[in-house]
Amino acid sequence: MTEMDGTWSDESEFLRLDAAAEEAAVEQSEAPQPVVAVVGRPNVGKSTLVNRILGRREAVVQDTPGVTRDRISYDATWRGRRFTLVDTGGWEPGASGLQASITAQAERAMSEADVVLLVVDAVVGPTATDEAVAKVLRRSKRPVLLVANKVDSESLLPEVASLWSLGLGEPYAVSALHGRSSGDLLDAVVDALPEAPRETGLVEAGPRRVALVGKPNVGKSSLLNKLTGEQRAVVDSVAGTTVDPVDSLVELDGQLWRFIDTAGLRKRVQTASGTEYYASLRTKNAIDAAEVVIVLLDASEPLSEQDLRIVTSVADAGRALVLAFNKWDLVDEERRHQLDREIDRGLVRVPWAERVNVSALTGRAVHKLAPALRTALTSWDQRVPTGQLNSWLSDLIAATPPPVRGGKQPKVLFATQAGVRPPTLVLFTTGFLEAGYRRFLERKFREQFGFTGTPIRINVRVREKKPRKK
Repeated sequence: MTEMDGTWSDESEFLRLDAAAEEAAVEQSEAPQPVVAVVGRPNVGKSTLVNRILGRREAVVQDTPGVTRDRISYDATWRGRRFTLVDTGGWEPGASGLQASITAQAERAMSEADVVLLVVDAVVGPTATDEAVAKVLRRSKRPVLLVANKVDSESLLPEVASLWSLGLGEPYAVSALHGRSSGDLLDAVVDALPEAPRETGLVEAGPRRVALVGKPNVGKSSLLNKLTGEQRAVVDSVAGTTVDPVDSLVELDGQLWRFIDTAGLRKRVQTASGTEYYASLRTKNAIDAAEVVIVLLDASEPLSEQDLRIVTSVADAGRALVLAFNKWDLVDEERRHQLDREIDRGLVRVPWAERVNVSALTGRAVHKLAPALRTALTSWDQRVPTGQLNSWLSDLIAATPPPVRGGKQPKVLFATQAGVRPPTLVLFTTGFLEAGYRRFLERKFREQFGFTGTPIRINVRVREKKPRKK
């Protein structure tokens, strides 16, 4: 919150900082990218291969089948070519219950991909499930590369020959764990990519990035499915069904958005362990990568310490914020009065946040999310001209000057909005401004200029004391 606090000695710093703020470029829209889907039966190393291709640990990996349950998108690059890499859950034909939903996600990923990587376990050899998947892929009208994984040494190369029986051409023998021949595989992927991605029916126009966060089982995946109008994220009555962030393009109110459904946050990242640790870490990364965050709260239950911690983490990350109170269909008049008191007491740090009361189950008021998101993002991008800001600030400080500190009253000599996303004000002063006075300035600033839905940072630079001449 104070990364721009410091000192100044020369008035030219005013102009330099203001000029830099004026020249800040707005992010350009991203061009559409071809899609590469990674599919296969459970526990063949799909997520390990995804991490190997990305060159970093993004997908959650654990030595048990079924850790990946949704289809998750990542940006990848090889030989200067950008593409979207989609990790999927294990495909098991004839599955039921939760596994059937996971299989459906894998099938959907294949239908939307430009290139498909079918990952099989070279040590086990072709199974009935592998043959069923290969049969479907042979009928598809897109390139399919057969990846023989877990070839960790030369002695296992003869085992790869049996995979020719799948009818998908030459298998690429790799070790996702150790990186063996992964470069050759990526060369083949890039060579198979089309010049332009397949038409998906959606026009890509730089969709704004929205992270959907909250406690486990608060209804994040259900809300995402309601917004998309399809079973986009796996939903189950068991808390913690979502492990990785799930990326979705969603059209709301005539505008395209990129929604990221995240794992439920139970604990602080530092105190989580195993899969939960990596899921929490990826949720934090999803917040950092987002432009606006929807924090989903269960309106039918009292606000918890974990709810407040999540809201605070979003504000501290400097992201635009919308509070969505879910399960509103379960809220009666008495609960509404209780909730109002809880909000006044617990959410005192974010009175500026947009609020929407929704029901992911019935679809109540979900159409109000798009206007709330737009309002928050407009504020997040807003900039007040320097002249207008200083004129307003001079009148305010004349009426309510800063409190005296150390026997002297600080003066504010110049102010500029040094940045957006989030809006950041820098005040050049003759002395330190107390936190309480900064909060006063922020409140008055919002009353004058708006900025609903976004945090505001106010930093102070104090004039250096010049050494006395001897």
